Amino acid sequence: MPRTLATTLSCCCLALLLPYATTLPAETAAPDAATTAPAADTATDTSTQRPELAERSQDEALALQEQLPAGDQQQLKVGDESFLALWQPANKGDAQGLVILLPGSGESADWPKAIGPLRSKLPDAGWHTLSLTLPDPQPAATAAASAEPNTGAEVAAPAEPAATPDASTAAAEASPADSGTVAAKLEQTPEQHAERVLARIQAGIEFAQQQKPKSIVLLGHGTGGYWAARYLSEHPTSPIQNLLLVAPLLPEQFSPSLDELVPKLQLAVGDFYYKNQQPERTAALKRMQASKRQKSPAYIQVAMSALPGNPVTEQEQLYRRIRGWLSLHLQAEGAAPAP
Repeated sequence: MPRTLATTLSCCCLALLLPYATTLPAETAAPDAATTAPAADTATDTSTQRPELAERSQDEALALQEQLPAGDQQQLKVGDESFLALWQPANKGDAQGLVILLPGSGESADWPKAIGPLRSKLPDAGWHTLSLTLPDPQPAATAAASAEPNTGAEVAAPAEPAATPDASTAAAEASPADSGTVAAKLEQTPEQHAERVLARIQAGIEFAQQQKPKSIVLLGHGTGGYWAARYLSEHPTSPIQNLLLVAPLLPEQFSPSLDELVPKLQLAVGDFYYKNQQPERTAALKRMQASKRQKSPAYIQVAMSALPGNPVTEQEQLYRRIRGWLSLHLQAEGAAPAP
């Protein structure tokens, strides 16, 4: 074959094969990219995965369960929700009654101020105690959701179909009950929070009634005092005839004020406050003035001295004052306050 013709044929073959040769690396690279895509997605999922959200009160309750004897613990139930209550029977054969303790915002059922000392000391005076765990006023889920920056993931989602399987997979890892609980916390309104608190108080009272005590006293510390008073105002036929308030506070976003709420209660009220704390003294004066306008003879205020440098003595002072009130002013169940 002539050299010229051979050369021409070789050039033609090379021209025909050249497009395939240049596209082969790209076609070969495509499967590699598809193979590595799930790994990248997995890495993204791992980096963005957040731990399950829980209320602070739940975490504190779990810690108490590990620290305290099993005999002190009671799991009370409200609907599908269980919560920890701490039970301490009286250290006397003939108990005088039962005191239900309501901690304030951010406090546990064994809080070292007021709640814990009274829970452990009142049994020596012949009183059963039941300390309740109350839900957080602003659940951790709500705080985390409000603090989380807007990354624009919702807008980008349609352009990235792979994000949908990842989200559904993450959702499948959480149980339906947990997902429902977190969603409920995210959507909780002040009134829904109030319903949760009052339902737990009701559960505590039902447990207390099962013990068949001579009397039941509701005691609230801080915002727990507001919830105790509100429960009794909304349940006028409650068997509880005695309310004790220790440095009571009005929770944010709630009403009416304590000076409107407390004096209208037709039961015996012991109002304990720290006189050397200006805000407490001013609030206590308003409650006293309102009680006089309402002609509430069973309303008694007890002024105490705050001792921030000596918490042991301060708690002992509170215990003695509470014990004295229970000895002198306890109202019998079913009895109405004197006119």
